[in-house]
Amino acid sequence: MMNRRTFFKSSGLALVADGLLPNVFVRMANASTTKGKKTLVAIFQRGAVDGLNVIVPYGEKAYYDARPTIAVPREQVVDLDGFFGAHPSLAPVAPYFKDKSLAVVHAVGSPDATRSHFDAQDFMESGTPGVKSTEDGFLSRAIASKSEKAASPLRAVALGPALPRILTGAGGAVAMQNVSQFGIRAGASSNQVQTSFETMYADAVAGALGGTAKESFEAAKILKSADPQKLQPENGAVYPNNPLGNSLKQIAQLIKANVGLEVAFTDVSGWDTHAGEGGAQGQLANNLRNFSDAIAAFTKDLGSRMGDVVLVTMSEFGRTVRENGNRGTDHGHANVMLVLGGGVKGGKVYGKWPGLASQQLYENRDLAITTDFRDVFSELLAKQLGVGALRNVFPGYDVSTAKWRGVLA
Repeated sequence: MMNRRTFFKSSGLALVADGLLPNVFVRMANASTTKGKKTLVAIFQRGAVDGLNVIVPYGEKAYYDARPTIAVPREQVVDLDGFFGAHPSLAPVAPYFKDKSLAVVHAVGSPDATRSHFDAQDFMESGTPGVKSTEDGFLSRAIASKSEKAASPLRAVALGPALPRILTGAGGAVAMQNVSQFGIRAGASSNQVQTSFETMYADAVAGALGGTAKESFEAAKILKSADPQKLQPENGAVYPNNPLGNSLKQIAQLIKANVGLEVAFTDVSGWDTHAGEGGAQGQLANNLRNFSDAIAAFTKDLGSRMGDVVLVTMSEFGRTVRENGNRGTDHGHANVMLVLGGGVKGGKVYGKWPGLASQQLYENRDLAITTDFRDVFSELLAKQLGVGALRNVFPGYDVSTAKWRGVLA
C-alpha cells in the first residue's frame, strides 16, 4: 500500500534582476493576493548548524575566549540589539530584523541529550524527543487535526525526493521535487503508472494504487490547472541556483498559484562543521550566504503575500561552545531558530540567554536549552494555522505550561 506520493519537475525559470527594500509584512496583509490562506514554511538545516556563529553573542567575552580562530569578529557582526548580532553572511535578511518582521529564538532546541544526527532529527520531526516508537511526524498530525471537508490535496507539500519524517502520517502530504514534471512512486506498482494524467487516473480507478493514487491524481490536476511553474519570480527577486533556492522558488510558485497550500517543508544540508568551519569567512559563511540569499529572494518574490506567510528555520541540535583542534565545532545542544513573515513580532531575540561561562554550559561544553522547540511550533501552529489540539500534535508534552510565548501577534 503506497504511503508516499512524489512529484517531479525539471525547471528552468527565467530570473528577474534587482531587489526591493524589505517591508513589514503584516502591513501588507490587506493587499495580499493569497485570499487569506495562511501558510507555514519550515526549513530544516540538517547537520546541526552552529547557532552561536549564526546569531552571535558578541557582547559576551566568553564567546571569544572559547573560539580563538572561528569567532566572528565584533567589527564584522551585523548588530541586532547591542548584545546579539547576525553573521555577516546573513546581511540579506538582517534588514527584516530591523523592520520587525524577523524574530530570533536563541538557546532553543530538543531537550533530548542525544548527539546523534539520526536520532535528533527523528525526535525533532516526530515531535516526541526521546521516543523512538512514534510513527508519524508532528506537522502531519497538525494538518490531520484540522478536519476540513474541502481541504486541498496540496495543503501539505515537501520539496524533495521523498516525503520527510515530519510530514509522514495521516495528514495527506505530498512530496514533489519539481512542480511541472511529476509521477507517482508506488513501490511494486510503479511500472504500471504512466506519465499521463489519464493513465494515472485509470490505474487508480482500476484499484492498482487505491485511494492514495486518486488523491495524487487530484493534486496533479490542480497543478496542471494552476500551472505554477509559469509564475516568474516577482519584485526583482533573484533566487540563488542552489537546492534551497530552487525549493523556495517553487514553494513561492505554489503560494502564488493559490493551490491551497498550508504547510511547506524543505531542507538543506552541509551544516556539520567538525573541521575548517571558519568565522566571518569560510565554510559556514558560504553556506549561510546561500541560505540567506534564498530566503531573501523568497520574501521579495512573494511581496505582499508574505502578510499571510510565516517561515521558520530549525536544526537538530547546536554545536559545542569551544572550538575543537580542527578549527571546527562538535555536536552540541541548544541552537537558534529564525521566524520571518506576516504577523511576526520581530526585531527581538527571544528566549532566556543562559550564558557561556563554564558553569552555565550544558555538560560543561554546550549552550544550554532554555526554550523547547515545541513551544515555538505550538505558537506557530496555533496562531498561523489555527491548530487547536496541540496536545495531539505533541503527545506527552504539556504546551499549556510553556513559559515562552510571543513571537506572533
